[in-house]
Amino acid sequence: MAQQHGENLKQAMDTLRAHKLRSILTVFGVVLGVSVIMLVAALITGFDAQVQDNIKQYGADTAFVSRFEQGPHNGRRPKEERERKPLTLEDAVAIQERCPAVKDVTVFVEWWEQDHKVRTKSGEVTSIDFRGVQPNFGQVYANAATLEGRFISEGDDLHREKVVMLGENAAPVLFPEGSPVGKDVMIDGSPFRVIGVVEKPKGMFGADDEDKRVLIPYNTFRKIYPGAYENQIRFQAYTNQLDQAVDQATEVLRRRRNVPYEGRNNFSIQTSQQEIEQFHSILGMVALATIVLSGIGLLIGGVGVMNIMLVSVTERTREIGIRKAIGAKSNDITWQFLLEAMTLTGAGGVIALVLVNGLVILVRLGLKWPGSVPLWAAATGILVSVSIGLIFGVWPAMKAAKLDPVEALRYE
Repeated sequence: MAQQHGENLKQAMDTLRAHKLRSILTVFGVVLGVSVIMLVAALITGFDAQVQDNIKQYGADTAFVSRFEQGPHNGRRPKEERERKPLTLEDAVAIQERCPAVKDVTVFVEWWEQDHKVRTKSGEVTSIDFRGVQPNFGQVYANAATLEGRFISEGDDLHREKVVMLGENAAPVLFPEGSPVGKDVMIDGSPFRVIGVVEKPKGMFGADDEDKRVLIPYNTFRKIYPGAYENQIRFQAYTNQLDQAVDQATEVLRRRRNVPYEGRNNFSIQTSQQEIEQFHSILGMVALATIVLSGIGLLIGGVGVMNIMLVSVTERTREIGIRKAIGAKSNDITWQFLLEAMTLTGAGGVIALVLVNGLVILVRLGLKWPGSVPLWAAATGILVSVSIGLIFGVWPAMKAAKLDPVEALRYE
């Protein structure tokens, strides 16, 4: 039986080689459908790893507090969110003092209504990520390690010193000649002394692969921009106590912000794990869309395979008659055409795998992105492509097997 299938497979390969152009056109739909599966799987896997690395950069056992709901949203925020009162420094102090599970709390302030820029005689950086931060910002945020110089100190914040830390990508633009530490920059027209450089977070890629952070002391920011009101809070829980810390912080903020007993929170607290779960829900929708798109391509490819195989049966009617006349059984004829269809679509799966791997390599080189086609996606793609041949090759194979040998021999 195995020898028989081997002969049928060899015959199928000979047929494909004899009709190269027809075979390529036939499997185009299969190549398209399988390519979508593999490519999206590679992109999802790569982005998932990158996003998880990015989120984990904020630090273990930490949670982010904001007056707005976190995660993706469409259009303008609801009126209820827009009218919420901003978080305050006192809210952060209350969390630190009244939450036993909280190890440390840091606050930073932004003024996102204004576009900020930093410049020197040698260069300028616009659309900076400009924040006023507390001295413990670098401890609570694991993605704010000091690369050069020192971090903002208690004294800097207390005395409202005009000192600044630059992001790793902003520093060489402003000071191409060497180290920026100890030199002056102008931020929105105000002079600042550079005391250090912040290391670029790992996991940044693509268009976001630029660390344009500019950090100054929290109280200095409030002095220069008295209209700034958007405080953000991040707290770090003791090991394995993040859930308790979130519950305690929620209770404290509900009391301070006068939320009714059964009322909805007028703030949000989100952990890194929740951010990852939100991202996974988005990936789920992308995966569903992928299945629909690839299904359309595979359906087109399957119909094309079936039509070509029907044409092949008609062209080889006399050959089928001869095979039956010398003793071939209907089962042999069925497997001959099924294997031919499966070989045809399987070849399409291999072509798709080669094309997608080539494209992924180009993306990796261009974006410095560690994505790759997962083994499960490659195996699934090949299996699906072969299955398309099996499913859509059944009718042509059965039609060939049911041919009367006498009528087939008479066919011209």
